[in-house]
Parts: sequence; C-alpha cells; structure tokens
Amino acid sequence: MNIRQAKEYIKNSVNIYLKKDEFGEYCIPVVRQRPIFLLGAPGIGKTAIMEQVAQEMGIALVSYSMTHHTRQSALGLPFIAHKTYGGQSYDISEYTMSEIIAAIYETMEESGVREGILFLDEINCVSETLAPAMLQFLQYKVFGRHRVPEGWVIVTAGNPPEYNKSVREFDVVTMDRLKIMEVEADYRTWKEYALERHLHSAVLNFLDLKKEYFYHMETTAKGRSYVTARGWEDLSQILYHYEEESLNVDETLVGQYIRNDRIVREFTAYYDLYRKYKKDYRIQEILEGRPPVQAIARAREAAFDERLSLVGMLLDRMLADMQEVMDGYPCPAAGGKKYGWCGCRARPGGGLHGAAGGEPAGPDVCRGPGGHSVQGGPPQTQKGAAVPGAGPKGSGAGGDLGKRLRGRRDSMRRRLPP
Repeated sequence: MNIRQAKEYIKNSVNIYLKKDEFGEYCIPVVRQRPIFLLGAPGIGKTAIMEQVAQEMGIALVSYSMTHHTRQSALGLPFIAHKTYGGQSYDISEYTMSEIIAAIYETMEESGVREGILFLDEINCVSETLAPAMLQFLQYKVFGRHRVPEGWVIVTAGNPPEYNKSVREFDVVTMDRLKIMEVEADYRTWKEYALERHLHSAVLNFLDLKKEYFYHMETTAKGRSYVTARGWEDLSQILYHYEEESLNVDETLVGQYIRNDRIVREFTAYYDLYRKYKKDYRIQEILEGRPPVQAIARAREAAFDERLSLVGMLLDRMLADMQEVMDGYPCPAAGGKKYGWCGCRARPGGGLHGAAGGEPAGPDVCRGPGGHSVQGGPPQTQKGAAVPGAGPKGSGAGGDLGKRLRGRRDSMRRRLPP
C-alpha cells in the first residue's frame, strides 16, 4: 500500500480501538489491540502521517525513536524498596517509571486530552538488551511494571533489513502480535503532498519526466546509492533559499541531498535549463498579458520537456500570486493588519470581503473575522471566531481554489503533445 492508504487504515484502526460500549468500556480489550507496525523504506513519510492522523482525529501524540533507548531508559531504573511480608521486612528491587510512559502522562496533564497515539519509530532497531522486553510490551502494553494508559493506541514503524544494518528481524512470535502494514514509495501520492507544501517546481517537473528517480536504491562500486522522498523535499527547500541569496546551485550541493551520481548530474543539468527557460520566457510579462513575441515563437517549436517546464513555471507563478491573495491584504481600518482569505480584505477604493460573502466594502469599513462591520476603527474580533467558509491556510475557499489550479496544471501537462 502507499502512504495515503496506510494513513486511512491507521485512522480506522484507532477509531475502532477507541470505540466504547454502553458501559464505557473499550469494545476491544487492550490485550487484543494489536500494535500497528508500519514497515517501509526510509523517507516515505511514515512519521509525517502520524502527526496528521493525531491532528485530524483531535487526539494526542507522543513520538519516540527507539534507536537511542537502552533497557534502563525504556523500562526504568532499579531502586531498593522496603517491604514487609508475613511480619518480616525485606529489601527488594523495584523500577522507576519508564521515560516513555512518563511522557504519556505528562502529555495528558499538559493537553487535557486523555486519548492518543504512542508512536515508536525504528522499533526493529532496539538494542540487544531491550529486545526481550519488546515482546511483553507489544502484547501487554507494559514497560517494566508500568502500563500504557488506557485510551492510547500503539503505532510502530521500522525499515526492512535491506535498508538498515541495525535492523533486528522479529521472530514469528513477535510478528504475530502486530498489525503489519507494508508501505511502498509512490510518486503520485507523494506529489499531492508536494503540491500542498509548494515544493520547488524544478523538482516536480524533473520527477514528472523521470518518475523512476523519485525513489531509487542501488549498490555501486562506491557503496550504497540512494534517493528518497525526504531528500527531494529537503533539496526543494534549499533551492528556494539559494535562489533568494543568488547563490550557485551545482552538483556538489545537489549531491548532499540526492545520493546517486547519475541522478545528481541529470537533475543539475535540468535545473540549469529550468533557470534558463525562466529567464528566456519572461514569465511575469506573460502573466501580465505582455508575452514577448520571441517567447511565443520559441514555445511553438520547443521540445516536450521545455514546454512542460514552461507550463509548470506559469502555473506555479499563478499559484504563488493566488497564495498572496489568500494571505490577505492590509486592512486600513485595522492599522494595516492583515486578515486571511475569509477575513477582512478591505482596500482603498473598495474590495471584496470574504467574511461578508464577497460584499464590496469601502476603505473605512472593516468586516473582520467575526463577520461584523467596524466603522473607522479596528475590528472587534473574538479569538477563534468562526467565519463562513473559513479554515486554515490551504483549506476552505482558498484551499479549493488552489486545488483547482493545481488540478488544471496537471491536466494541461497531460495534454501537451509529444
């Protein structure tokens, strides 16, 4: 399955595990709530979807990487306790609460949320001393003598042995206590995520042409060569910053994120062409309705990859402009403060108010996020007030528009003649 399908399965499992009967008891006893085990290559988004699941379901999340844990940090430290049995006193060994279990209780105290997900990454890379305790934990949800609180679902993740030399393969006894989901890298699914995050169009255009380079693993004479989704995303971010600072992007830089010599050479060459296309075609002039004659003539004769890059650059510029609109205009009545897509967008000479359903408003009228008018002064807003059609950045009216534009971009790309 791909990462999007895995996310839906996790949400369904968490919903079922947290389902209660008429007596307020969990329908599936804790001992039968198999921990979920996401098994997949590194860098495909296993950790990212856990944050999304917790946020969308309104539950808490405690995340730990098991690679750095020892038996003592996971199970707790021993201490001497004094007990009396049959009238006789004894000194016995007990254990402090596990750091992991304590983190769950701290999260509940701080957030006030009593249900959540305990996410343990790299579960199959635990130390040799901790490995025997994992079987007890996976079946009974217990670290040492301390149990995971009720209402907390355990989700784990790990890499197959071919990707990580530290992996300890679980035996059948352990695997039989897990709900296993094998997750594969899928470019189409990742691209939806990449468009939402506004990854660099040079990266997306290149991968549209070379989908086989999205996730790549091979062994060369120099050792293991790899390219991951995480590498493309991090490269995208550094490209933006290099362009802002007018710094040169070369193979040395790309090779710090994409660990395959052939793909590094091909992407760097493509990126140089991409920058050249952007300069030659004068994208801003085209969008302003003043397309240079030479740009039109060149586009008619351009090769497929050049036309694909041109369409991508045009639509990316359009999306960037629309994002500025969605981020809001300065509001004169609020001292220049900006309101979002569904808040006030009053401008000198009149503008449309999202909160007023598109009703025109003059420069001295402000309809803030509360949806009311304020004459000659800042809006009296209520913290957290709902706005018709409003939502977080990228959702609601603005998000739908962005989605439609991105869909139009992909449609246009598919229609380009070879």
